[in-house]
Amino acid sequence: MTTRIMILNGPNLNFLGIREPHIYGPTTLAEIEASCREMAKLLDVSLSFHQSNLEGELVGWIQSARGSADAIIMNPAGYSFTSVALIDALKIFEVPKIEVHISNIHTRDELHRHSITSTASTGVICGLGPYGYIAAMLAAVQKLGKLPAGMPAALNSFIGR
Repeated sequence: MTTRIMILNGPNLNFLGIREPHIYGPTTLAEIEASCREMAKLLDVSLSFHQSNLEGELVGWIQSARGSADAIIMNPAGYSFTSVALIDALKIFEVPKIEVHISNIHTRDELHRHSITSTASTGVICGLGPYGYIAAMLAAVQKLGKLPAGMPAALNSFIGR
């Protein structure tokens, strides 16, 4: 069975490349999706990629992942700092959940420094720019023990640790 990854993106990420490029860079969400789809082919995984400005829609996708995804990668964006609903939904999902932030939230202003949704995540990647999504995909597949044959040995060396 093919490994299934769901990538979710929160509010305002549809304006990446335009919104605060000094923080988030020039890369658009469409470009991030294209890179993730290319990586999905290399990893032999199926990928669903979504963005919403609505908290309830994100909660619905997380709930639907319970039967349709083996891992969730999520950039909750502004909801990282406010959404108990996302935390509760993520707690339902028992397989890898990787939180991604394009910026290094730990160097941001007080409002954007502490992600509460990370408490329900398997791991958090921040500050790597759009590459964080690729790192999260690798981490999720590695955590599932589903790295394809032929991948560099270094990627497999930490399985089970």
